[in-house]
Formats: sequence, structure tokens, C-alpha cells
Amino acid sequence: MLLLALIGPYIAPFDPLAIDFRNRLVEPSWTHLLGTDGSGRDVLSRILYGAKLTILSTVTVIATVLFFGCILGIFSAFVGGTIDNFLMRIADVWLGFPPLILALGFAAALGSSLEAAILALIFSWWPTYARLSRMITVDILSKKFVASANALGVSTARKVTHYVLPNAFDILIIQVTLDISAVMLAISGLSFIGVGAQIPQPEWGAMIADGRSFTSKGWWVVTFPGLMIFITAMSFNIIGDMLRRELDPTLVTRH
Repeated sequence: MLLLALIGPYIAPFDPLAIDFRNRLVEPSWTHLLGTDGSGRDVLSRILYGAKLTILSTVTVIATVLFFGCILGIFSAFVGGTIDNFLMRIADVWLGFPPLILALGFAAALGSSLEAAILALIFSWWPTYARLSRMITVDILSKKFVASANALGVSTARKVTHYVLPNAFDILIIQVTLDISAVMLAISGLSFIGVGAQIPQPEWGAMIADGRSFTSKGWWVVTFPGLMIFITAMSFNIIGDMLRRELDPTLVTRH
């Protein structure tokens, strides 16, 4: 799927935005392998272009919240005291709202566009990684090898790069793979209800929204974009579950 997002625009057989009313709702055939939509646009080409929009938008959200969330969480754990309590109470308040509802409010305030949906999800998702990275850091700082490092006068920067990040990597990468599917569904959901990517952008959620009025006449218009969302989200969930079983030291396999 990641490869598809990179090469999709180069292998698409048609222009994803080209309207051809003479070929409206053409069933899947050798010319249009996945059929055409209500405006005569090739569904396969739109899916291939949409892979870049949907998957790379998801990766952008995850990478951003991971970076800033980890910085905030690690900083909070090292500083401690009043600043730590203040930052974590803000995160707790943020986490009190469902991420999708919070993102919907931000997206509506920022304006209806894919960029607004990405920013809205970043604003909504950062507390998860701030809390997680802070919890991991506090646990690592309580270990004896960190106490030894403190006695030797090891700098904070070295403790972060040599102790905290290597030990936090396994847990964070598991959380990332599990969150990718959730963020992808959120982006597609925001586009579906009209506050994310706008029609005729070939984003998978927007494609479903555009084709829902043609469901009875052209089942393929919504089926194939929905199938792509399902396969991609399921794939990342499976990868995340596999990584969790392999990397999580708290899981014990019983035979």
C-alpha cells in the first residue's frame, strides 16, 4: 500500500479529474477495470491517485504527533513538578473528548479541506503520544542504570538519546502501527462528511461521499474505495498486532 501511494499517480491509466459524461457509470471492463463514476471519471485512476492523498496524509499526521508528542512527554517527565502536572492535566482534558469529535470541531473551524483535516487530527491526537512517552520516560528514569548515569554526571541530552529513546522505541512503534488505521479512518470519515478533502479530489473518503448517490446504479463507485480503506486499515492493524506480540516484553506466550 505504501508503494502504491508512491507509484500510483505514475501508473494510473487515466486522468483522475477528467470528466466524460458519455461514459457515466460504466461497469468494470477491460477499458475501465474498476468502472467509472457519476461524472465518467475512471475509478481505478482515482483510487491510485487517492492512495497518495489518503496514506500520505495519514503518515503526515502520525509522524507529526509522534514527534511533538514525544518531545512534550519526555520534557514533562524530566522537568517534573508543577510544569509536569500542568502539561499532563492539559493532555487529560484533551483526552476527555473523543478524537474524531474534537477533530470535527477543529476541521469545521479551520475550513473544509484536506489540509484542515490533517491539522485538526494533529491537534486531536497529540495527547496520546505525550502521555505515553511521559509514562515510558518516568519508568526508564526509575531504573538503576539511570541512577548510575546520574552519579556519573551524564547529561540530559545523552540520557534521552542513549537511554530513553532506545528503550521507548518498541512501545512507540507498536502504538504507531495501531494508530495508523484509526487516523486513516478518521481522515476518510472527515472527507465523507464534507469537512476533509473536497469533491472531486480523489481521496478515498471523498470518493465514497461522491458515489453514495449512485449506489443503486453503480455499486463499484463506492465499493472499491471502501475496500481499499478496509484492506489498508486491516493491514496496519495486523502488522501492529504482530509487532506487539514480538516486541512487547509483558506478553508471555503460553504453550
